[in-house]
Order: sequence, then C-alpha cells, then structure tokens
Amino acid sequence: MLRAPPSSVLTAGAAAAARPPASAQPQRQGHRRAETLRLRRVFEMFDRDGDGVITPAELSGALGRLGARRGDQDDEAPPAAAALDAVVAAYIAPGMAGLRFAEFEALHAELASGGMGGRRPAAAAAAAAEEEEEDMREAFGVFDEDGDGYISAAELQAVLSRMGLPEAACMARVRDMIAAADRDSDGRVDYEEFKAMMAGGN
Repeated sequence: MLRAPPSSVLTAGAAAAARPPASAQPQRQGHRRAETLRLRRVFEMFDRDGDGVITPAELSGALGRLGARRGDQDDEAPPAAAALDAVVAAYIAPGMAGLRFAEFEALHAELASGGMGGRRPAAAAAAAAEEEEEDMREAFGVFDEDGDGYISAAELQAVLSRMGLPEAACMARVRDMIAAADRDSDGRVDYEEFKAMMAGGN
C-alpha cells in the first residue's frame, strides 16, 4: 500500500492550531510561549548544521562568536569554561551527541535561576519534557474534537477548514494526510502517531 509523505501542512497546522488567540491566553502563559520562541531562535542559531542537536563544538563556536573566549586549541580551557562544559554535559541525554531543544531549554532555566544551586539537571530536564508533553497533548486536543483519542479525516478536515487552508476542500487530500501519519493503518491518527509525526519520526 502506498503511503503519502508526511504532510508539512498537517504539522504546521497542528502547531498553529494549538496556539489560542493572544487575547485568550493568561499573561503568564503568553510570556512562557514568547520565551520558548526566543529560546528556539537562539537554539537554531547555535545548531549550525540544523540537525536538532547542539553539540559541544557548536556551543563552543557560538560562545566564541559571542566573544566568550574558551582558550586556544593549545591552551587548557579556562576554569569557567571547564565548569560550563561540566554543566552542559549534565544535560546531555545518554547516547546523544549534544543538547536537544528541551534539554537546552532546561539548561537555560537552570542557568537563569543562578546556576546549579537550584534543581538538579535531571529534574530540570524532566520538567521541560513534561511541559513539552503538555503542549503536545494540547495540540492533539485541538484536532481530536470529540475527545475519543483519535483524529479522524472528518475532524482534520474541520480544523483545516477553520484555519482557512485549501487542503480542507478535498477529502482525498485530507485522507492522504491521515495516511501519512497512520502507522497502524486504521484510518485515523492516535496520540502516539501524532507525536511521531510532530517529531518528524514518521
């Protein structure tokens, strides 16, 4: 059975639909989202190769461009740089080459709160992952209009239509979008399939 490629329209639609109008957001939530967007831009600037991971080399290069000297290759790293390296290493997940965005965000929160005196790195990373999961569930809920735990083609079409996207006019296109994320071929998208699609893992 041929599968349609993952749809960037569905992914972009999920991100856009998950954002309620600014006037409906409590001020604190609006500030948190603005801070997340700002951090995302910083993360993308540091992630020179665009692979979604900031490696220690990319971080070092970024700090160098910002004027924070890390020592020449022949010199030992200054004590402050070594301390920063240790802090960053504590946030890198096992098996990863560097920081993913959730870990970068947790590291930023830890450093902004005065360094390592606050929450332990694992706790900070867990809190960031929990917030990310909350946002993902909120986005899924926008599409899962009847709350049955699945996104049907009809629900997707209704959301795309409300968003004014032209894909909503063609049910065959909407079904292709569902098929692109539907790993178990049941004709609908469950939460895990939605998460995989949003992460680009389909």
